[in-house]
Amino acid sequence: MASTSVQTEKVDTGPPADGRTSAGPHSGPARGRHRLAGTAPYLLLLPAVAVTLLFLGYPLVKNGMLSFQNLNMRQLIQHATEWNGVDNYRETLTSDKFWQVVKRSVLFTAVNVILIMVLGTLIGLLLARLGNKMRTLLMFGLVLAWAMPIIAATTVYQWLFAQRFGVVNWVLDKLGWHSMADYDWTGSQFSTFFVVTLLIVWQSIPFVAINLYAATTTIPKELYEAASMDGAGVWKCFTSVTFPYLKPFLLATTFLEVIWVFKAFPQIFAINEGGPDRLTETLPVYAFVEGVGNQHYGMGAAISILTILILLGLTAYYLRIVLKQEKEEER
Repeated sequence: MASTSVQTEKVDTGPPADGRTSAGPHSGPARGRHRLAGTAPYLLLLPAVAVTLLFLGYPLVKNGMLSFQNLNMRQLIQHATEWNGVDNYRETLTSDKFWQVVKRSVLFTAVNVILIMVLGTLIGLLLARLGNKMRTLLMFGLVLAWAMPIIAATTVYQWLFAQRFGVVNWVLDKLGWHSMADYDWTGSQFSTFFVVTLLIVWQSIPFVAINLYAATTTIPKELYEAASMDGAGVWKCFTSVTFPYLKPFLLATTFLEVIWVFKAFPQIFAINEGGPDRLTETLPVYAFVEGVGNQHYGMGAAISILTILILLGLTAYYLRIVLKQEKEEER
């Protein structure tokens, strides 16, 4: 029996009568929607970028222009502009006082950040182990400390450490340290920095503790169960399970605390205005005293620009660490 094969030919009927063509994935409307989806994130960021440029960009440019001027009270009253090039920067960078303040600022920042991160981490881990009632009570206290305005908190610490009627001196006197009854906490460099450090650490711990507790809630419980079955103790569970998960958070939080402490101004200035004898001035306070206090506005602007450059250097160093960590994780 002979088999016959029937072949059908595809007949080209040509374009539709109305002249339209079928739309593929790369046609005009689809391409337009793809472009809109690609530019949507940038459009959403545009208002924030515009506000940032308006409220931060313009003052920064204005401050940069002032740093190249000889602007004192006389020029300010006469509305005179006297450009002096890089003289303000040259005088600042060749000043021993400036480099002393830089070293003091770095040391002050390092001590504060270490205390903040260690105590904040311990309290955050404590929050993860407490019951619901105690956790809520502790978090309520942390939020109150965190929400307290800076100047209000500084005023409270001034009352606590007041020389004659301060609560701290009264308590120390009652505990047997009678020499502390009238102790002047702002009379020396070390004691002034002690009060300021206590204030800044107290204000910063809630941010670290609450966020670290939130980060611990993302760690799968199965990992702890597996570590316990392998015989891991508390320290081994922390180093092998908790710390690897919290490492990105700790790096980011440490970087934020470095910036926040390094540029701290109200606490130091309100406690003792950088005294005694300008021995507790950090870079922000030093820029204010030189610029506004001594009416050398161009010099103060130059110091503030140098402070920003130091912070940018710290930012670049942090980004380098993050990128290096991401490459190691990809491997």
